[in-house]
Amino acid sequence: MSAQELHVDGGAVRFTHPGKVLYPETGTTKLDVAMYYMQVAPVMIPWARDRPATRKRWIDGVGTGTDPGKSFFQKNLDASTPEWVLRQRMQHKDHVNIYPMVNDARTLVWLAQTATLEIHAPQWRFSPDGTPQHPDRMVLDLDPGEGAGLPECAAVALLVKESLAQMGVVSLPVTSGRKGLHVYAELDGKRTSDEVARLAHELAMSLESEYPEMVVSRMDKELRRGKVLVDWSQNWPGKTTVVPYSLRGSALPTVAAPRRWEEIDAVDLAQLDYREVLARIEAGIVPGL
Repeated sequence: MSAQELHVDGGAVRFTHPGKVLYPETGTTKLDVAMYYMQVAPVMIPWARDRPATRKRWIDGVGTGTDPGKSFFQKNLDASTPEWVLRQRMQHKDHVNIYPMVNDARTLVWLAQTATLEIHAPQWRFSPDGTPQHPDRMVLDLDPGEGAGLPECAAVALLVKESLAQMGVVSLPVTSGRKGLHVYAELDGKRTSDEVARLAHELAMSLESEYPEMVVSRMDKELRRGKVLVDWSQNWPGKTTVVPYSLRGSALPTVAAPRRWEEIDAVDLAQLDYREVLARIEAGIVPGL
């Protein structure tokens, strides 16, 4: 079947090539991706709502570990975008972009139709009149250097949690679906993006100073061997992070998956694929801030 209509939220999405394989190593098809996003919408949309979405697309699939497929980022909507996709205009320094906003399941299915696997968003939202607001969350991206891995990221995540708790801030770990972990912190919306980025930088430098054998706050590759980079920079207003519950464009259909803190300390901590994430949701395991 080359095309069909998928009915979502009282509307339809024209869906072409549903059997096209986007993840060759697992045989995961374009329709599988659409069904995942349709099922995960109730828990994913709260993370994405009212934020400008940057899409990362794999038109011909992700390929394999030894022969990865080509991808590209897309910010601006093009003329083929259905009129019902909610959008917001944003002025940048030298241009204007019109971004989609992932506020409903129908839009998520449309993104799957366009072979969008990853959805990235900033840590701030638009107000109803289209004005960017102060961030309502902070994110720290824990990225292992050469010789380090997920266990080292987990150990650093627990240090981040402790530091945030001392500030009276609630946090949530998210296994990134790649190599590392993200730690989100809930904010009250009183700080600007620049202030939040500086706060995140100070936290990263403090951890580096206290645990120099584990943590680095600078991106120089030669400094990162055997350590975990606490990347604070994704809090700048123009930066984005993959949205929790988004698929990743890796060889396997892994997901940026919110986790419970007690899972982070487990010896068998691993990245999760989309089937495991759906099973967790069905079981009522939906960690949040």
